[in-house]
Amino acid sequence: MTTASPPPSVERLRFGVRGMTCASCVRRVERALSSVEGVATASVNLATEQATVDAPAGVDVEALRAAVDRAGYDLRLPDAGEDEDAARDSLEAERARESVDLARRAAISLVIAAGLMAWMVIHTYGTTWFGWHWMHDVPFRLANGLQFVAALPVVTWAAWPIMHAAWKVGRHGSSDMNTLIAVGTLTAFVYSAVVTFAPGVVAAGGIGLSVYYDTSAAIIGFVLLGRWLEARAKGQTSEAIRALLALRPQTARVLEGGQEFEIPARAVQPGDLVVVRANEQLPVDGEVVDGASAVDESMLTGESLPVSKGPGDAVFGATMNTSGLLRVRATAVGADSALARIVRLVEEAQTSKAPVQALADRVAAVFVPVVFAIATATFVGWWAFGPEPSLTLGILNAVTVLIIACPCALGLATPTAVMVGLGRAARAGVLVRDAQALEEARRIDTVVFDKTGTITEGRPTVRRIDVLPDSPVDEATLLRLVASAERGSEHPYAGAVVAEAERRTLDLDWPLTFRSAPGLGIEAGVAVDAVTRTVLVGNAELLRASGVDGTTEAGAHLDRLVEEAMREGATAIRVAVDGRPAGMIAVADQLRAGAVEAIAHLRAAGVQVVMLTGDGAVTAHAVAAEVGIDRVEADVRPEGKSDVVRALQAEGRVVAMVGDGINDAPALAAADVGIAVGGGTDVALETAAVTLMRADLGAVARAIQVSRATMRVMRQNLVWAFGYNVVLIPVAAGAGYLLFEGILDGAAVPGVLRPVFGARGFLNPIVAAAAMAFSSVSVMTNSLRLRRVRID
Repeated sequence: MTTASPPPSVERLRFGVRGMTCASCVRRVERALSSVEGVATASVNLATEQATVDAPAGVDVEALRAAVDRAGYDLRLPDAGEDEDAARDSLEAERARESVDLARRAAISLVIAAGLMAWMVIHTYGTTWFGWHWMHDVPFRLANGLQFVAALPVVTWAAWPIMHAAWKVGRHGSSDMNTLIAVGTLTAFVYSAVVTFAPGVVAAGGIGLSVYYDTSAAIIGFVLLGRWLEARAKGQTSEAIRALLALRPQTARVLEGGQEFEIPARAVQPGDLVVVRANEQLPVDGEVVDGASAVDESMLTGESLPVSKGPGDAVFGATMNTSGLLRVRATAVGADSALARIVRLVEEAQTSKAPVQALADRVAAVFVPVVFAIATATFVGWWAFGPEPSLTLGILNAVTVLIIACPCALGLATPTAVMVGLGRAARAGVLVRDAQALEEARRIDTVVFDKTGTITEGRPTVRRIDVLPDSPVDEATLLRLVASAERGSEHPYAGAVVAEAERRTLDLDWPLTFRSAPGLGIEAGVAVDAVTRTVLVGNAELLRASGVDGTTEAGAHLDRLVEEAMREGATAIRVAVDGRPAGMIAVADQLRAGAVEAIAHLRAAGVQVVMLTGDGAVTAHAVAAEVGIDRVEADVRPEGKSDVVRALQAEGRVVAMVGDGINDAPALAAADVGIAVGGGTDVALETAAVTLMRADLGAVARAIQVSRATMRVMRQNLVWAFGYNVVLIPVAAGAGYLLFEGILDGAAVPGVLRPVFGARGFLNPIVAAAAMAFSSVSVMTNSLRLRRVRID
């Protein structure tokens, strides 16, 4: 089952949200949006920086913006008259500017931090290494004052985005990752400033006169570097959307009054006549009015071979006209086009949450307060019970705890994997509706295929017509009667019979009377050569229910003909005329290309395959044997398909139903994952959990592969995000000192570890900042591996 669409009275709104840095921010924005009157649900995605709100039509969006602002973040509302594309482009441009700004601030911070650290090293070891005795002649206040001046622009200008964000959240009594960093760096900086400008106060308390300007600058530098790398990685996770958007043609050639005018593609209106020359992209969805060509639809459906198009055929924007000149009447433009709908579907899916995210959300709700509690306990513990200088050690260890804690990795662990996984699925020709469907597909162990139109092409043809020896009509008349009775029916078998009659140039009439018996067949009155005949077309049950005696020699003969046709894999349609058995029409469908290989792939992956059909058992088993399916559910009426799915679920199976998305709608809804076969323009795009953009059954196995790979990466990310914090927060609190001094009985810190733990086992705050930056970037990088995952 997947996340339901909002009810008709509720509309789904999407907004950009700026200023979020961690999972705690996500929870805070969701609570703010949910607090607005009328909001049914609110979901926020950190990786996409998008909020999805279900609310009644006409909800006060300014109230939504104000609620988010009070929480300390920015809700971006589209400008008046701004469409989706313009809003998206505006947001992308803003992100690009922010990325450049982050890079500048990070570079300057790290250069200053490197200079400060170099000064500390030279001041400490200059005499020993180089004989620079003059280093000790530099006045204490001058040296520290110069460091203060160097670090000040880092803490004020470079760190401004962090400090400002922390202030916005803090003024409403909340805290987030920015708060942790701001408190940590300001503590180190203010302590150093007191040592610099009021050393007597510090000395009177018996505290060492060390300064930590280099620590403050390095922490800010590494945090900003991490955010810049994270922003770049986020940009790569949305590659699928950008690739789809890049397909959009920018201009269109419109024919008006016999003249051609080139206008922006977004200015085309439904009903306009558009001219598309060879090797040009179609700018809009439409219907061919004049001309013939082959259109390459691979960018939309993944189908590699161009599709022939002529008058009356539908064409879609962003596809390529490969040969002739086409005149196309625009039917859907802008947000209503097939490409726009696909982009919207992928975007909505990428902003959805996987169920596994719930654990990270629960932890995020208490993460920052817990970290502050640990930092406070660390400070008090080392100050009260630690070795000298206890106050300095308490401050440094508390700062290290605040800096190393990383709720950001928790917030990015699943959304980034979902974004990249859904993009990878789209490249493989699979559109997944939401993260829940993506996660559920991993568990699929049974795939149910509808036969007609799924395993087969859905374009049956008449294979043979058998007329009984004592039939009241000959073969041509029998075909004419059945085709006339079926005329106007949308059933594919009816279409096959009518097509055969037209191929033989038989004259068809409209039935005088018509009665349909769902699941059985039809009864019609048809006038042929001024004689009205009653025609029964369907299965044996229909004939029995209508009083046709099946126990006669003619009935037995008809049974033998039907069995023979079914053994050949055809569907036998019984025909009775004026209450007497008359003959049989055998209709068969062509197997869909690649069906055998697709089913073999599923079985090799340990998935049981079931074929579902309304055909008789003999026909069904013949087709199943041809494609390699060993479990068949035959004689299933349309309303019974969902019962078969539920029966499989009752066996403890996780079931995917594969059908056309319309006739199989109840079964698709009942399945754990409904998969619609068709094009990206089909109505199934809006209703199915998964849509195959082209009629390629191999994409079912690929969808399961992508799901399993994505869930594997999600689990890795979550293990890393939780493990990182569980292991390193205690280390930051001073576990290294307890290890070397206590458990190892005063053992010296190995030389190779001293840059990290110093001489006494306390984690260096600068190393903590680097580790924190690496934590979130590593989650993003791991998710990006999904772009290269191999899918057979």
